[in-house]
Amino acid sequence: MGMPTTANEIVWTVVVAAGSGARFGGPKQFAMVGDQRVLDWSVAAAHSVSAGVVVVLPEADAAREGGVVGGATRSESVRRGLAAVPAEATIICVHDAARPFASEHLFREVVAAVRSGADGAVPALAVTDTIKQVDAHNVVISTPNRDSLVAVQTPQAFRASVLRLAHRAEPEGTDDALLVEAIGKRVVVVPGEVLNRKLTTPEDLEWARTAARSEV
Repeated sequence: MGMPTTANEIVWTVVVAAGSGARFGGPKQFAMVGDQRVLDWSVAAAHSVSAGVVVVLPEADAAREGGVVGGATRSESVRRGLAAVPAEATIICVHDAARPFASEHLFREVVAAVRSGADGAVPALAVTDTIKQVDAHNVVISTPNRDSLVAVQTPQAFRASVLRLAHRAEPEGTDDALLVEAIGKRVVVVPGEVLNRKLTTPEDLEWARTAARSEV
């Protein structure tokens, strides 16, 4: 289990694996990467820093995997996972199962940032491409300064009480940091990892299989 408590903190992780894989062409969380499934890689990393891990899965798979049944949206799935996290948890991480190569170090870094006083912490990489904001007709309306932009990953860590508060009104968002920001709390960024790539397409899965063979 690694070190479930650090400085009197009790860390739990919700691994979100409830997606249907619409863009992927199937449920990517069960695809094999090396000798493990994508889900197994993600859960193993979460266990390295957690007293317990709650896995949120499609209804057809939850009972078999010992997980919680997900909702219609990502945020609803996280809420269902949160409901299964014991009240004693003081820090809660949320991790997308589709990022199988998140390292134990990365989990420890986001947890450490919350332990140090942040309401939330997210790993992120600098944006190297120029980003354009476009309207509904694909006409460019602005070009943000990329020096102030980062591409965010998971695991994301939060003070447990803050994350529960952020979800209380059942809001929707593409990640949990957005919901925590929306209630006026402080989210900090820690350095992300290039290998912590989200598997979205079949090409991403091929990349992951190659990376696994290279002994990530």
